[in-house]
Amino acid sequence: MAHSGRRIFISAITALLAIPAAAAEIQHRTEYRVTLAGLPIARAAFLTEIEDDHSYKIAGSINSAGLADLVTTISAKTSVTGVVRDDKLQASKYSLYYKSGKKARVYEVSYRDGNIVSATTTPPPKRPKNWIDVTPRDMRSVLDPISGLIFTGGTKVCSQTLPIFDGETRMDLVLSPKGDEDFSTNGFKGKATVCSVRFVPRSGYKKGRKDIVYLSKSDRMEIWFAKSDAANVYAPVYVRIPTEYGMVTITAVKYGSS
Repeated sequence: MAHSGRRIFISAITALLAIPAAAAEIQHRTEYRVTLAGLPIARAAFLTEIEDDHSYKIAGSINSAGLADLVTTISAKTSVTGVVRDDKLQASKYSLYYKSGKKARVYEVSYRDGNIVSATTTPPPKRPKNWIDVTPRDMRSVLDPISGLIFTGGTKVCSQTLPIFDGETRMDLVLSPKGDEDFSTNGFKGKATVCSVRFVPRSGYKKGRKDIVYLSKSDRMEIWFAKSDAANVYAPVYVRIPTEYGMVTITAVKYGSS
């Protein structure tokens, strides 16, 4: 998997993992296992804090494990800060530090009222001729890839389109209802709401890239959301992402307070 492909994969994981805190000034920790075709490839953990003034911070780390470490060591640290407004998490700043082997890159995005006001990549990447640039229109009414997948309890989770920007790529995740499934893990046991997901790339990627074309044509991507009654929110507990190398699954192994 190419460097940019692995970066997209890490961004996809961060977009699907974060769980919010149950109340003001309460820390909430979640842990995940990531597998490829049933073999372990990564571990992830997220810590969320929501303060009395309705500000929030979510910090996460992802590290390759098992099979992936035989190829190259991948690690990432990500964070997002913002405020809870009108029953929605609205980001102000998002960052992703991504390292693959000896190569490292930092993505930073600033938001104002849901619009992107700045986006930087350090060091600046070299773009191929067939690169699809992100337009000013693409940067309006956009969600960050972490808190963008956290919904309040009254939301119709699987009946919406999520406009996501991960610091480089602008994509839509089109959710549609697929029923309920039983789900059990440390800290949760009950019904999960299952959404079918259609991946629609918009800009910020190399035209014709095989992994993006493959994912955009697939109808097998799913996200399962579990409701935290204490926080009155829905958040992902299981994700299925088809790739050319096999099915990637992301499973919550801990869903609860730290």
